[in-house]
Order: sequence, then C-alpha cells, then structure tokens
Amino acid sequence: MVDFSFTEEQDYFRKMLKGFAKEELLPNYTKWDREGITPKHLWRKLGELGVNGLRIPVEYGGSGADCVTTGIAAEEIGRGDFNLTYAVMLNGLIGEIITNHADEHLKKEWLPEIASGNKILGIAITEPEAGTDAGGIRSTAVRDGDSYVLNGEKSGISVAVSADAFIVFAKTEPRKGNRGISAFIVPSDLPGVEGKGYEDMGNIPIGRGSVYLNEVKVPADHLIGLEDKGFSQVMNGFDLSRLLIGLQCAGAALQSLDETIEHVKNRRSFGKPLATYQGVSFPLVTHYTKLDMLKWQAYRGLWLRDQGMEHSKESASVKWLGPLYSQEAIHECLLLNGHYAYTKEMPLEQRLRDVIGLEIGDGTAQANQMVIAKHLIGKEYRSYEPQVPAKSTNGQNYEGGYQYGID
Repeated sequence: MVDFSFTEEQDYFRKMLKGFAKEELLPNYTKWDREGITPKHLWRKLGELGVNGLRIPVEYGGSGADCVTTGIAAEEIGRGDFNLTYAVMLNGLIGEIITNHADEHLKKEWLPEIASGNKILGIAITEPEAGTDAGGIRSTAVRDGDSYVLNGEKSGISVAVSADAFIVFAKTEPRKGNRGISAFIVPSDLPGVEGKGYEDMGNIPIGRGSVYLNEVKVPADHLIGLEDKGFSQVMNGFDLSRLLIGLQCAGAALQSLDETIEHVKNRRSFGKPLATYQGVSFPLVTHYTKLDMLKWQAYRGLWLRDQGMEHSKESASVKWLGPLYSQEAIHECLLLNGHYAYTKEMPLEQRLRDVIGLEIGDGTAQANQMVIAKHLIGKEYRSYEPQVPAKSTNGQNYEGGYQYGID
C-alpha cells in the first residue's frame, strides 16, 4: 500500500506552524535583513514550539520527531522567514550528529540548550581550499595531553558571528586523507576562536563568515565519536540537511506564488484581471507544478530516511533542484508584481537573494549531480568522485555509497 497522507499529529503541527509563520514571522522577515540582526529571541521561540529539537531525543529536551515531521517544519517556517529555517536545518543535522556520535556528557551539556534555542551551534567544515572536496581540509588538531590544539581557517560558515559553539572538523592524522579527520565541539568563547562576518548578498541574519582557529585548546573529551573517524561518521547527516534545504526553499517560493496569485487576481490591465492572461497564469502554473513535484520527492526522501533505507540519490536531486526551481519561481513572481517588487518594500527581492545562497551551500548542483550519476552509472563512475564511505542512520554501509561535503 502507498500512503501519501500525513498523520493527524503532523497535520496539527503543520497548521500550528503555518499560523505562527504567517502571524509572527512573515511581518518581520525583512526587518532582520535590513538591520543585520540574528533574531536570537525567535530561535528561543522556536525552541518553545519544539522546532529546534525535532531530531533530538526526548530525554535531552527534544521531541524525537521523525524526519518527515522535520521536513514539515522546514517548509512552513520557510514560508514565514527563510533564514529562521536554519533553526530546523542546522539543528536537525547537529542534533543527529551529537545524538548518534557524541559522549554522554556532551549530549547532556549541549542537546537541551540546542532544543531550547538558548544556544546556537554551527557546522565548520568548509575552508578556503576545501569546499565540495571537504576531505581536502587543512585545519589541524594535535593532541596535547588532555587537550587538542586546533589551528586553521573555516570559511563560508553559517552563524559564524552568532554561534555559541561549532562542530569543527580538523585533520588529526594528515596522512590518512578523509579517514584522518575528527570532529570536535568548540565553544566560540574559547581563546583563539574568532568569527568574522561577510557582507553577503543574502542570508544576512544568518551571519555567515569565516571562523579562525589560532592555537585553540579544546578539551579532549570534546571529541565527537572516534578520532580519525569524524568524516565518515557524520557525512550521512548531510542527506538530511539537503532534503530540508529543498523544502526550506520550496516554502519561500510557494509563499511567493500565493502572494502573487492574489496580486494578479486583483490587479487589472486593459479592463481584465492579470490572472486571465495566459502569459501570466501559465508561468505560475509551471512553477507551482515543479515545486509540488519537488516537495514530494523531498518527503519521499525523508520517509526513506525514517525507514533506514538508501536515500542519497533522492537527497541530491532535491538539493540540486530545490534552490534552482525556487529562485526561478521567486524571480517570476518578482516580475509579475511589477516595479514595486524590485524595491525593498516587498519581501520578494530578499527571498530571491536568500534562496540563491543555497544553490551553493551544502553541495553545488554539480556535486549533487555527481552523486546521482554514481547511483545511475555504478562503479564505473566511482573512480571520478571523492571516495568517502557513507553510513546509514543505523550505522550500516550504503551499497557503494559515497558522500560530499558542503560549500
């Protein structure tokens, strides 16, 4: 039997978040961009609603929700405030990493704080010379008694200037390539940690930037999982974040379509509503159809993850096409709304800027197409891509599975 319906609990959760996004998030979406502020009070509000802790177990202050429910949150929050959806996407990924691989004392210290929204954590993998090829990172972590000393530069890091801590990936055994990378929880207030923001085109409230590590002493018990195994242990988490990104982008685009449909129904030209012209209605239909298909591919990928089944191909397709379809739809909406939409009086121009950023982050279109090609073509293609064994959520190897890092 094939069942495409949500449960009663999921439907209730969706309706609750839809109302919250419309009433509390959407009216202030452009405010944080204009003021250059990360609205931490709203991260805490999302914590009260259970959004931050969806992928965190109940015993650590989360709700232990499934991946499909997490996707619902990404879509609905994306409708109200695209940038606040990072509370779903980042926390979903980080919650899984800490829950599945960190020692108990780290779980007790960090998971309740993440779930409540009191603490914001970032992922620090990408470097100036290592984006899609995340295994090529040069940051180092050298054991020194009961500590590790970290040195290096991380670039393009979300929440670089607002995070309370980062999950930092660094080489503990440089000769082993991907297998010599370890992961650490690094509080941002440790001596030697410095975040410097970028003047980005979009995603302003996220505070993207570089994180510099200069002789940072991190307690040895802040190591996540096994030494030299951090890369392979957590890379599967990006299959989740890529699916959530697709829904995050789709939410922003679908909100734009809804607003534009109301505009073209009410705006008249040559005596008729704009909506009666095929040159207006057909593009809206086209974008809605593409986004609707994308959504169901994303939810299918999340369902597969919930079942512990292979879903890297689905995740890669959603990450590739989600930001692409969404920015195309938002761009069309901007044009259909006319010259006022090109001003900062309307949210369309900001949504366009924000969504474009995720055509880069978490894997470029080309990187995701390479993942799909490997699944379609098989082992013959494997020698042309980075060889990083991927793990399923239950720790089993995917058949011939490999993963990429993020930009």
